Amino acid sequence: MIDKIIKAVSFALNKEFGDGYKIYTEGVEQDMNSPCFFVICSAPRNTRFFNRKYFRSNIFCIEYIPSTEDILTECNEVIERLFECLEYIHVDDSLLRGSKMEPEVKDDVLYFFLNYDFFVYRKEEIETMGALSGCIEAKG
Repeated sequence: MIDKIIKAVSFALNKEFGDGYKIYTEGVEQDMNSPCFFVICSAPRNTRFFNRKYFRSNIFCIEYIPSTEDILTECNEVIERLFECLEYIHVDDSLLRGSKMEPEVKDDVLYFFLNYDFFVYRKEEIETMGALSGCIEAKG
């Protein structure tokens, strides 16, 4: 599911910012072009809620590398757009809502943290009894 969320976030970023912004979902050693985004699921958690119901908390970090000399102005403009385009993303046939959005500019890089949380139900594989054979029906 994490890969599906990463793809949905990447799609939302591309839709909002266009092809002029490269979106990376893996580490890049060299030849990085700015402006660009990095999409990282930094801390996925799975907590049992009740019986077979689990709460999945997926903390994402969207890193933005600016391309102009006016870094803070550019980052502030990108923050506003990220609030809008990442609030709801399409994953399969569902909408996921981004929450706990917290931007931070540090060392000339924008770090935009947000959660995509949801509940899942585990399907338990229960071995059923085989068919009864050779039983005699009682007559009464």
